[in-house]
Formats: sequence, C-alpha cells, structure tokens
Amino acid sequence: MSTGRDNTEWVRLAGSATSAGWDVDITDGVAGWQHTGLLVATLAPGAAQSIELGSREAIVVPLSGGAVSVESARAGVVDRATLAGRESVWSGPSDTAYVPTGSTLVLTGASEGEVRVAVCLAADETGTEPPGFRHLTADQVPVELRGAGIASRQVRNFGVPGVLDANRMIACEVITPAGNWSSWPPHKHDTERPGMESELEEIYYFQARSIDERGTDAMGYQRVYAAGERPIDVLAEVRTDDVVLVPHGWHGPAVAAPDADLYYLNVMAGPGPERAWLICDDPAHAWVRESWPDLPVDPRLA
Repeated sequence: MSTGRDNTEWVRLAGSATSAGWDVDITDGVAGWQHTGLLVATLAPGAAQSIELGSREAIVVPLSGGAVSVESARAGVVDRATLAGRESVWSGPSDTAYVPTGSTLVLTGASEGEVRVAVCLAADETGTEPPGFRHLTADQVPVELRGAGIASRQVRNFGVPGVLDANRMIACEVITPAGNWSSWPPHKHDTERPGMESELEEIYYFQARSIDERGTDAMGYQRVYAAGERPIDVLAEVRTDDVVLVPHGWHGPAVAAPDADLYYLNVMAGPGPERAWLICDDPAHAWVRESWPDLPVDPRLA
C-alpha cells in the first residue's frame, strides 16, 4: 500500500522550487538528478529572461498568454524566432524552438499581456556536435490519440525522435480529460537494455483546470512505485505548477479528477547510447493494452 513516503524527495509543489525570474526551477539541488531540467517563467510585455545553457540542450515551449521571442547566440552565430504561442495549454499545440548546447538563450515576452513559457533541459555530454537551432511551428507538431476508453489521452509529440533532432532530449505534452487515467498501464524506463528499454529520467510538470466554473480546486494524482530492489513510493495530489520527478521505477497512473482536465509536460533524457523512448509495462497491468482495440477513444479528444 502506498504511503507517499518519498513525496518530499521527488515532488515539488507550486512555489517550492523557484529562483530569480523563474516560477519553476528544476536545475540544481536534487540529489542524484543528472540528466533533465525544467524552467518556467512569467514574462511581462518586453521583459526578458536569459540562461547560459552550457552542456545542456533546450526546447522552449510557450505555455500561455501568446507569443515569445527567442534569441540563441552560439559560437558567434545568432538565431532568432518568434514563437506564436497560444492562449493556454488547453488550446492545442504551440510553436516550439530547439536550442543547442553552448548557447546563450534569451526569452522575451512578445504579446500585449503576460506570457508563460517553459524551457525543457537535457544534459548533453555526448561530445557530438548538436543539431542547429530549429523553430517548429504548431502545425508541424504530430498529435496522437493514445489509449482508449477511460485511458484515452492526447499526446503532442513536439520533441520526440523522428520529429525533432536532438542529442539527448525527449519531450512531449499530454492532455488527459476529466476522469481519465493517463500514463497507464504503469511503465518504466530505468534500465538500459538495447532494443527493449531505455534508461531515462523523467519530469512531469502539471496544470489542471476545472470543467465547470464552480470548480475551485482543480487537481489530479500521480503515482510512482518500486520496480526491483530500488525503493520509491510517490503518491501525490498535483495541481497547476506542481512537478513530480521520476528517477526510476514504475510510474502511472497520472489521474485526472472527475471534475478537472489534467495537462502535463514530460521532459526525458538519460545516459544511454541511443536517444529512444523504450519502455516496459508492469506485468500486473500490461494486459490493459489488449483491451484498447475493442474500446472507443474518448470523444472529448476528437
């Protein structure tokens, strides 16, 4: 039975992981955390926030409020793009931008009101020359309907192999309608097994919204539990701007409450030789996938 005994170590509630200019800062201070990071900023019109990437590559993801100007300077080359952004994470995919290691990254609010923007980070110590700066427009983002029935969710694959070139980074967004279960069946990617499983850290950054104007406490739940001999026990209520870190173990479900839709941004990277999202399911629940062909996809995602 879960007690959530490791929540303190692996859950960062809204407002508990901040730094100058960043509403969310998952870059330092987590023992044993090596491969991924996340920053979230709120930018007033014309206000700027900068970061030296060093050995990290980045994907810039506008969350809400509109356009964000991105400038990347690396080895004397300056790249610029204005990401169209979106009203909110519930409005569909957004423009994104890949920024290579060694860059100075500057983000500037480019709308009439405040904008919120995320910066996904992945450590890249491969020694391989990174891909160049890239602006991916919203209409270039593949949207996948995954699962079926009450396990239906929408996945926006802006930062996955085959869509975006990167050395380490894998990133996507997931929308889970109210009452549905996501990240199901529980799965893991914590052991390097060529062709079968990747070793990847994972960050879940959450937002939630009530499906009714009377709702005042939009939330969901996230579960992480042990696979093998490495103990972990996370069972957390999650709300907007909460973060759950998954260092290892089975993770899932991410559950949307019956009265609230759930969004999460996933950031993954690891030390393996191949940039790949290879997972294995908890055998106790793997059979669920076999039921999906006989079930309809949730029509709220159509």
